Order: sequence, then structure tokens, then C-alpha cells
Amino acid sequence: MIPTEDASARKRVIEDKLKQEQETLSFIRESLEKSDQLTKGMVSILSSFESRLMQLENSIIPVHKQTENLQRLQENVDKTLSCMDHVISYYHVAKDTDKIIREGPAGRLDEYLACIAKIQKAVEYFQDNNPDSPELNTVKARFEKGKELLEAEFRSLLTRYSKPVPPVLILDAIGGDEDMEVQEDVTLEHLPEAVLQDIICISAWLVEYGRNQDFMNVYFQVRSSQLDRSIKGLKEHFRKNSASSAIHSPAVQTKRKETPTKKPPKRPGTIRKAQNLLKQYSQHGLDGKKGSNLTPLEGKDDALDIEIDSYIHCISAFVKLAQSEYALLTEIIPEHHQKKTFDSLIQEALDNLMLEGDNIVSAARRAIMRHDYSAVLTIFPILRHLKQTKPDFDATLQGTAASTKNKLPALITSMETIGAKALEEFADSIKNDPDKEYNMPKDGTVHELTSNAILFLQQLLDFQETAGAMLASQENSSSASSYSSEFSRRLLSTYIYKVLGNLQLNLSNKAKVYEDPALRAVFLHNNYNYILKSLEKSELIQLVAVTHKKVESSYRELIELEIQNYQRSWLKVTEHLTERNFPAFQPGAKLKDKERQIIKDKFKGFNEGLEELCKIQKGWAVPDKEQRDAIRQAQKRVVSDAYKAFLQRCANILFTKNPEKYLRYAPEQVEEMIDKLFDTSA
Repeated sequence: MIPTEDASARKRVIEDKLKQEQETLSFIRESLEKSDQLTKGMVSILSSFESRLMQLENSIIPVHKQTENLQRLQENVDKTLSCMDHVISYYHVAKDTDKIIREGPAGRLDEYLACIAKIQKAVEYFQDNNPDSPELNTVKARFEKGKELLEAEFRSLLTRYSKPVPPVLILDAIGGDEDMEVQEDVTLEHLPEAVLQDIICISAWLVEYGRNQDFMNVYFQVRSSQLDRSIKGLKEHFRKNSASSAIHSPAVQTKRKETPTKKPPKRPGTIRKAQNLLKQYSQHGLDGKKGSNLTPLEGKDDALDIEIDSYIHCISAFVKLAQSEYALLTEIIPEHHQKKTFDSLIQEALDNLMLEGDNIVSAARRAIMRHDYSAVLTIFPILRHLKQTKPDFDATLQGTAASTKNKLPALITSMETIGAKALEEFADSIKNDPDKEYNMPKDGTVHELTSNAILFLQQLLDFQETAGAMLASQENSSSASSYSSEFSRRLLSTYIYKVLGNLQLNLSNKAKVYEDPALRAVFLHNNYNYILKSLEKSELIQLVAVTHKKVESSYRELIELEIQNYQRSWLKVTEHLTERNFPAFQPGAKLKDKERQIIKDKFKGFNEGLEELCKIQKGWAVPDKEQRDAIRQAQKRVVSDAYKAFLQRCANILFTKNPEKYLRYAPEQVEEMIDKLFDTSA
């Protein structure tokens, strides 16, 4: 049983909790009532606000629409006024631009082009909106006037600032100084940069807006004249300076700080000598006249050298200047007109160069008709340079007309044809040169025909490819079509061998002019020896050996044969020293008169023969010291040995009371006399 006190305590606790819960419940009810009141008040306020907003909207929307309409009207008014101002401005363009157009574009190209643009817009406006208005004719006339002045300015700028390129700059550009280890790349500035930009600007406007191509004709005419004048200036530069003098000129308009001394390229050292000798030969060797006008030939050849050097340089200059002109042209002329304009631009200079080349060919043809084969020597360096330059030439003229591109090949063909003709006729002339007694060397030395022929052939060494190509160009065989360097070299080898063969045949015929067989042998020996030595000293021997490997041994055999022929002349001396007809006798026995006379005749025949031969042969010549000494030594050995043997046989024979009359010479004296052979000073 629970105690009464604990139950009372628990009851009190429960009652307290109940009371608290009731108080809380009352608070919640009061809060809910307040919340309902606030909600009703808010709903009332919102309803009132909504009603007022609707009233405001109904009032403002009409006002907004009216304002918007007013703004649109204002904008339309502004646009209309602006359009009116713009239209009215077209009616004032002619007046506003009159002064600038009349004064022209000089010095203010940008401002001038801006005025032209205004006029052009006015023209377009009147054409579109009022084509019958007088204002259209006015602005059209003003536009045409402006265009004319632009064309005039284009011509003026181009003419005023286009100057011939100084010769020293051209020589720099083409690498005319061979002494420089490294060639600098020289840029040719044809026009000042500012002027160039103005010309480019005018050109672009004339193409795009001017609808005019006349300025292209102006361009090629002006630049063509300058190109031709530049090349002529270079040519004149060469004429004013000797071929051997250094060319000093200050560098003008060059990017280089210093311009080195210019020298014309060196030509083969013997070409002038060969030309002189060949001309002399043609004058009195073929025409039968003693050359009385040989002295001025050297001066003529100096001038000829300058002309050849000048032409060679002008060819290179044309290529370099044409390349430079094309680079300039591409900046000014529209792309689809560039090739045609360039073709027209280079025609005058190119035609002049080709005409000069044709004149060289014609001069060579006339000279060959006169049997002056030195003319072909002028063609060699030019033709070689033309063929070396042809790849650059073709690249430069790419895109031009076929007639333009074919001019250089046609000139090359002409030179090859006339060159081949000269080579063949020269070979024939060597074979057919007449045997003229007065033209034969009295001392049996080298004939001028031989020296001329060898000199001529030596020139071919400096131009082997050129000469071979000349000969190959005339071949019709399938081998010639390949035009290989080996084929050309073989043709040249065969040609040289042919000339040598013709020369040998002619020399053999000429030698018959000599009545003395010994002099004939000396003459042939000297010429054959000269030919062999000349072949050996140069590359001719290797060139001939390409097709004829035994040419050297053949000449050595000929030389030895002529030495033997010469030695036969001494038989009439040594035959007196032989035992033939020598009397047979016993030692100590007395000789009969007839036997003594035989010995006397032998001594007399030997002495007279020795004196006669030494007197005659002393005036003959063997220019080659080695050969001269060898011939003397061989002859001394033969004669001296025979003489000594003869003297020994006669040592104890009393064939005369006056031995000094017959024993005129000791063996040593005989040898001294033979040592003086071929020596006019002895």
C-alpha cells in the first residue's frame, strides 16, 4: 500500500503540469486570433493596391504611346534633314572641289584622291536619281578632268624620276669585278620610295576607278627608254676606257658603302696576237701581197676587244636590268597585264642587242668571204657568253611572246652557223694555201702558215665547248641530236686532227719549192717539231688524242725521218772519207801519181764539201735549241769519226809535198765548224 504523502505529491505535480498546458493552449488561441486579424488587414491592403495600379496603368499607357509617336516623328524629321543635307552636298561638289582639281595632285595626292572620291560619288548619285540633271554633266566633266590630271601626274613622276642606271652600278650588279672574292648583292633602285608609292597609288586608282589602261603604255614607253639608255650608257662607258685600264666611277644611288675598282673581264691572252698574225696571213699569205699596213692592226684589235667586252657586258646587263624592271613592274602594273607590258618594255633594248649581234655575224661573214678567219675569234667569246647566259635569259623572258623568246636562240644559231663555216673554211684554206716561193722562209724556219694554224687551234682550247657545239650544230646524224658534250668534244678532236693533216699535206707541198733537199728536210723538221712542241705545251695533244691516240708518235717519226733526210746532205762530204777507190799499197811503198791524185781528190772533195755545207747551212735555222744541239752532235759524231779514221789511214802516206794544202782542218776544227751550223751570227 502506497503511502498517502507520496500520492499527494504526485497529484500536485500533475495538477501543476495541467495548469501549464492550459496556459499554453490559451496563448496559442490568442496568437491565432491575432494572426487572422493581420491576414484580413493585409488582404484588404493588397486589394486596395491592385485597384490603384489598374487605375494608374489605365492613365499612363495612352501617354506612353503618344510620347513614342512623337519620338518617331522627331527621328524621321532628323533623317529627312540629314538626307536633304547629303543631297544638297552633291550639288555643291563641283564648286567645293574646283580649286583642288585645277591645282592638280602634285604634292598632295591623298587630298586630291579624296576630292576625286567625292566627285565620283556625286556622279553615281545623279546617275541613279537624276540622270537628266545638268549637274550630272558638270560632275562628270570634273571627274574626267581629275582623271586626266592623275594620268599627267603619273607620266610626270615616272618621267622626272626615271634615270638611266649608272654603268658602275650595272657592273656591280652583274659582278663585273672578278677580283672580289665575294660578290655583294646590289639592289638597283629605279625610283625613290616616296615617288614609287605615289605611282603605285595612282596606278591602282586608274585601274579600279579610272577604267583606263593608257597609263600602262606610258609606263612601258618611259621605262623602255630608260632601259635602253642604261645599256647604251654602259656601252659608251667601255668605249671611253681602254680595255686594259681600270674603270673608276663613283657609286651613285648605291646601298654599298664603297664601290671597288671595276675591270673588264680578261680575255684569252693570245687571242689578240692570234688575230694579228691571222690577219697578216690573210693579207699576204692568201692574197699574195706583202702586208704594208700591218702596223695599225694592234690598235684595231684594242678597239675590237673593247667592242666584244662591251657587248658581253651589255648582254649580262640586259638580263639583270630586265629582271629589275620586272620586279618594279609587278608593283605598279595589274597582274594580268604584267607579261604583256614587260614584253613591250624590253623590246627596244632587246632589238638593239640582237641587231648588234646580227651585225657581228654579218661582219664575220664578210671577213670570212675575204678569207680573214680571225673574225671567228670574235664570235667565240660572245657565243660562249650567250649560251652561258641563256638560262637566265629564258627565265627572265618567261611569259613573253614567242617572237621575243626566240630572238636569242636565233642569234645563237646564226653565230654557230657562221662559226662552223669559218672553222671548215679555215681547215680548207690550210690545205689549199698556194706554194709561193717568195713567201717561203729562206732559212727553212717555221712557216707562218704553221704558226697561224697552231695559234688558231690554241684558241679553241679556251672555247672547247663553244667550238664543239658549233661543229655539232651542223651535224645531221642521230648522235648530233643528243648534242652531248662528249659528242662535241670528239667532233672538235676530229676537226683539229683534220687541220693538222691539211697542214702537214700543205707543208709537204711547200717544201718542194726548195731546190736543196737538205733545206727541204730542215724546213719540214722545223715545222713538224714546232707543231709537236705546241701540241705538247698546250692541251691540244690531249684533245687530239680523244680520237687519234698516236698523233704524238706520228710526229716524232716524221721529225726523225726529216733529220735522216737532212743528214744525207753530208754524204757528199763523208763519201770522200770512205775506203771506196782508196789505193791499195804496201807500207813504205812509193805511191803512183794516180794513187796520190786519188788521195788528193779525196782531201779536196772533203774540204770543199765541208766548207760549202758549213757556209750554206750556217744561214739556215733550227729554232729549237734542243733539236739544234742534237743535230749538231749527231753530225759531229758521224763526220768527225769518219774524218779521224781517214786521217789515220793517210798518216804514213806521202801523197804530197805540201800536206798543209790538203790537211786544212784538224778534227777539232771540223767539229767547231759543225757547231756553227744554223747560226748566222757565227
